[in-house]
Amino acid sequence: MAYTSEQAKILTQALPYIQKYSGKTIVIKYGGHAMVDEQLKQSVMRDIILLRCVGMNPILVHGGGPEITDMMKKVGKEPAFVNGLRVTDAETMEIVEMVLSGKINKSLVSLINQQGGSAVGLSGKDANLIVAEKAQPEGADIGFVGQVKQINPQILETLAGEGYIPVISSVAIGANGESLNMNADHVAGALSNALGAVKLIMMTDVKGIYDDKNDKSTLQPFLRAIDVRKMIQEGKIDKGMIPKVEACLAAVGSGKVKGRVERAHIIDGSIPHALLMEIFTDTGIGTMIQNTNILIKKNRGR
Repeated sequence: MAYTSEQAKILTQALPYIQKYSGKTIVIKYGGHAMVDEQLKQSVMRDIILLRCVGMNPILVHGGGPEITDMMKKVGKEPAFVNGLRVTDAETMEIVEMVLSGKINKSLVSLINQQGGSAVGLSGKDANLIVAEKAQPEGADIGFVGQVKQINPQILETLAGEGYIPVISSVAIGANGESLNMNADHVAGALSNALGAVKLIMMTDVKGIYDDKNDKSTLQPFLRAIDVRKMIQEGKIDKGMIPKVEACLAAVGSGKVKGRVERAHIIDGSIPHALLMEIFTDTGIGTMIQNTNILIKKNRGR
């Protein structure tokens, strides 16, 4: 195979980012089309292995809403939602845990291991990784649905230090040992903050944040946290994007609240090798969010 100078240029462009992020933690929220398409799924797992091989500590967080809905319908249960959160009775919680911590988590672990990586599957219940309390949106009782109360990241630090890739399902443990269904976006944001990750990357089915969601030419490559808050208030960010953006703000901080994560990114995971393009190129491909008064555009450092 003949290699071009352009390919060589791409490889050399990656060097400073490999040097900068070697030994650093990157939390990746995995979802959207990339989680359904088998070819894309394998591609994403290979990219995550590559991050590990060049010295980074990737941590993968996943949900699985569509798969949970499919399983509920198979057993004759009709899904219901309040403010975007799934109403989760005891029977539904059993389904959630079976699908997330069983089927999806172990299939991702298997994929990584088959391709030469070393993955370990966890839920938030393992080593009390994610301790939660019941969520009550607008005072409504929606069952076994949690919001993060405490993150105990020591197990992740131990695994990463030994060269493993942690794969985490969004199931938490409650005060009485019960399982709680969590929003995976919020889990990723809380985990990245607790770990002091250098990056949080949200893989979605959209290219990033638009100033006008109906005009694809208005993609915003760089945003300050304060600008993102304003866009939510103005209705420019709504529906399914809100939990993802909230997770980014929880990671980097907002206003006077300083997060521990340097940068949060929203990228289109349906693009092959989107992770690598976002991390290893000067321009990146999505929207980068920072908690700073001065928007740093020069050499984005993605």
